[in-house]
Amino acid sequence: MTVKILKEHIFIVSFLLLLSLTACTGSSVYHDPMMDFSGIKSVAVMPFENLSADRYAGDRVRDAFMTSLMATGVVYVVPPGEVARGISRARVSNPMALSSEEVKQIGAILKVDAVILGTIREYGELRSGSGVAPVISLSMSMLEVQMGKMVWTAASTTGGVGVKERLFGGGGRPMNEITVKAINDILDKLFM
Repeated sequence: MTVKILKEHIFIVSFLLLLSLTACTGSSVYHDPMMDFSGIKSVAVMPFENLSADRYAGDRVRDAFMTSLMATGVVYVVPPGEVARGISRARVSNPMALSSEEVKQIGAILKVDAVILGTIREYGELRSGSGVAPVISLSMSMLEVQMGKMVWTAASTTGGVGVKERLFGGGGRPMNEITVKAINDILDKLFM
């Protein structure tokens, strides 16, 4: 009888460990091995594509990303109003999906070394059983302006329903906290 109870306990602990792993941050990254990132001194962050149900997620995450990027002190980040004027002057129809020529054109107008694009895939509450928790999933890419080619891309997913939320319910960490965590994960991938 004690062996059976021990096996059940091992199964439960293993199951809980597996559940906790599914709530961890996921990320991926690409760095162009031929790119010298030390030459990038200024960047323009384009409006983010928002695929989430929250209509303001793109603006919120872009603002938080720009603030975090500026806080690194590594690059100059062109203010959003200047980026909007550059998009207008270049007559770009979709600033969330730029062609190589549009990247070169915006780079020349704004006098930046690189352009950053972002996509918000998920932003908001995730429900699983009785558990509810915020989640963010985003990806970003950097295109250098001389050739108009992608030199870096990264993705991150943070938050979601973990073991605590599954067992006890609750709302997880605040949305702003997991947004900053996902952004920091992406910035860590940029400056690795």
